[in-house]
Amino acid sequence: MSERSIVIFDTTLRDGEQSPGASMNIQEKVEVAQMLSSLGVDVIEAGFPVVSPGDFESVQRIARTVKGTSVCALARCKPQDIQSAWEAIREAENPRIHVFLATSEIHRRFKLRMTQEEILMHTEGYVRMASQLCPNVEFSAEDASRTEMDFLCKVVEMAIRAGAKTINIPDTVGYAVPDQFAEIIRELKRSVPNIEEAVLSVHCHNDLGLAMANTLAAIEAGAGQVECTINGIGERAGNCALEEIVMALNTRRDYYHAMTRIITERLVPASCLVAGITGLEVPRNKAIVGRNAFAHESGIHQDGMLKNPTTYEIMRPEHVGFVKTNLVLGKHSGRAALSSKVAALGYSLDENQMNTLFEAFKALTDRKKEIYDADIRSLIQQVLLTAETVRWTLESYECRSGSHQKPFVSMKLRHGDSVLETSGDSSGDGPIDGIFIAIGHLTGHDLKCREYRVHSVSVGHDAQGEVNVAVDYQGVEYRGRGVSTDCVEASILAFLDAVNRIQEGN
Repeated sequence: MSERSIVIFDTTLRDGEQSPGASMNIQEKVEVAQMLSSLGVDVIEAGFPVVSPGDFESVQRIARTVKGTSVCALARCKPQDIQSAWEAIREAENPRIHVFLATSEIHRRFKLRMTQEEILMHTEGYVRMASQLCPNVEFSAEDASRTEMDFLCKVVEMAIRAGAKTINIPDTVGYAVPDQFAEIIRELKRSVPNIEEAVLSVHCHNDLGLAMANTLAAIEAGAGQVECTINGIGERAGNCALEEIVMALNTRRDYYHAMTRIITERLVPASCLVAGITGLEVPRNKAIVGRNAFAHESGIHQDGMLKNPTTYEIMRPEHVGFVKTNLVLGKHSGRAALSSKVAALGYSLDENQMNTLFEAFKALTDRKKEIYDADIRSLIQQVLLTAETVRWTLESYECRSGSHQKPFVSMKLRHGDSVLETSGDSSGDGPIDGIFIAIGHLTGHDLKCREYRVHSVSVGHDAQGEVNVAVDYQGVEYRGRGVSTDCVEASILAFLDAVNRIQEGN
């Protein structure tokens, strides 16, 4: 049986960003898009341009800068959505407009209040409108898995006739099970007369933990495109994870006879970048990219691994981007060694970024004797994600705390050309609460801390601590991230990162 090529449509920047608290600024979105392009994804869904000026600008910048992949924008069946999507992506090498309309009875009745005939009319009219602007149009029948089969066939036929080159069948609320979902794909291929004129795509949510299983079942039934996200992030329980579907097809090519053009060695760097940006940590036991994915603690497993790794590993860690050696660099390591390690970890930095990274690396070696891969990744992410205009930075701080005494906080923050300072006993309960209150006072922001998490970046008593926070400001949640060998300093940096995101949004 000949192999099929499966199109990988990544929606990390659209559906993935809709994860609660996972919003990204424009620069972060561009960095993720560049990573996705280097990873080899076929289509990047960059966003939903009509939603806000910020979304429009980020999609437009991605369309202008990212090469080697199709850039897609989402649009409802509304003239302003379609026009906004086209204006945002028209400068892309290979632009795509993704138009969607709900088709299930429950959506027609309660959300759209449309009849089947009206749905068919809207599908034809708005897909045709989009195809007159852009030759590459995708149509999604929202909530397709709960749509009457005969009606779904009519909608799909109409969308293809109106100019859609890709037809997406979403399991929007994660309701489908594998056999049922595969049968939907098979029935469409049997019953829609013009189905061969379009690529059949699937977009599976993970509400019942079946996104991956449903996606594989659809591929086996004939789907030619899968929509997925890095680390499986997305609304509610998330989406099918890109790294999982890619490695499943790669590892079981003997069964699925399907392949992708993804460069698998870049999966771990992509996972780390998205986790660092969103603050959504990858669970240790996460398939493919989790820290324990290739760990073997059982004595029986270790014995088998020593004799032949294939006894307990169906893929090699280096094939997904884990490197064999972990302890790598130290105080006397030079720029060439650091550059080599950056490349080995799957990143590509320009000269200015490498200069900034090298300075940060040298500063870290003064504070930490042994530098691990995780430390290098963390430094790279800080370089990549440094805001274009950072309004608040830390100059210095002093913090004292003890049993039965109020914490003392002294802090200097730079804001443009001004340095603001506060000093004295804090009303906070401990040092972290004290610095949080001090930052709110100095920046003039009334903040509420909704989440505070700290974990070790690598290993050892001198390991860097990474702090992730979520703060509420005027009813909107903003996330921040800070890394330092000093966990109090990391906390300050994380809160300031959140404050800077507030400033960017205003």
